[in-house]
Amino acid sequence: MNSICILRLSAIGDVTHVIPVVLSLQEQLPGVKITWVIGKIEAKLVGDLPGVEFIIFDKKAGRKGYAELRRQMTGRKFDALLHMQVAFRANLAAACIPARVRIGYDKARSKDLHSLFINHRIKPAPKQHVRDCLASFLEPLDLKAAPPRWQIPLKDSDHEFAREQLANDRKNLVISPCASHTLRNWPAERYAQLADHAIQKHGMKVILVGSPAPFEAEYCAAIEAAMKEKAHNICGKDTLKQLTALMTHADLVVAPDTGPAHIASAVGTDVLGLFAASNPYRSGPYNSLDWCVNLYPEALEKFTGKTVEQARWGAKAEFEGAMDLITVADATDMLDRWVEVNPVAKAESGVR
Repeated sequence: MNSICILRLSAIGDVTHVIPVVLSLQEQLPGVKITWVIGKIEAKLVGDLPGVEFIIFDKKAGRKGYAELRRQMTGRKFDALLHMQVAFRANLAAACIPARVRIGYDKARSKDLHSLFINHRIKPAPKQHVRDCLASFLEPLDLKAAPPRWQIPLKDSDHEFAREQLANDRKNLVISPCASHTLRNWPAERYAQLADHAIQKHGMKVILVGSPAPFEAEYCAAIEAAMKEKAHNICGKDTLKQLTALMTHADLVVAPDTGPAHIASAVGTDVLGLFAASNPYRSGPYNSLDWCVNLYPEALEKFTGKTVEQARWGAKAEFEGAMDLITVADATDMLDRWVEVNPVAKAESGVR
């Protein structure tokens, strides 16, 4: 096995889960040539992983994007393709990639004609976290599943940016409030109350982060406006690398089911996850599942009439009002528990 192509275009959270696969491939198959076909935004986070060739696929380019991918694949023949995305757009991209072995999802997790673009499948695994699912793509190659180990390259300038935002004399709480699916978002005024609690009771510095998208800027501004205390709002002012550095040095991150939660988990920072619209045991921050406020079972039953056991694994509860089931007290109680277990700030312990 000399050359392997990974196809995982998006999203940020799922892309972070592919990092352990890359590291494990490099460890189990020394000298293997790895090519990763990835989305444009996602490449800004992981596109400098050592020993990996990245091919950017611009989904907004339409037919030109597929034509460019076919051009870059001319004359190539991979020993294996890890087809890690079932969306129809990704299936069409997979058709442009020549590979002898084409590994995809088991039948239960296949959709959008995924089965037509593969010739080997991962094993069925009910009730599996997304990270563990992606890790299992190595098993059809007679390799061990990738262990949960991450590496995201950062520059000194990224760390310097992070240190400029963070306090050195108290705990730093980063709030990343916005998910790409708005029905996964907690109300802004509740974030404000949680932030005030963190400052008033625990003396934390609160940093608000988000992308430059107008909706996220407005959301962070709404949180800031509803607060009694003062937050440090840098929404739209950082890059993905700077955000990763910020989360590396922060003490705790608060987020719903969104990419930055997975970045924080990947760099070893605890995440207080807010989950009702989706199941944290499938898509939550992998290393912080015990710190997630989990109202998903209640939301699923209220809006679909099904229990977690009755519903399809991975079924969403993305309904208007689902995230409202999470009260401010749910979040502040979890924060209080986290502080009790983690009394010393990273800066004070010398970790930073």
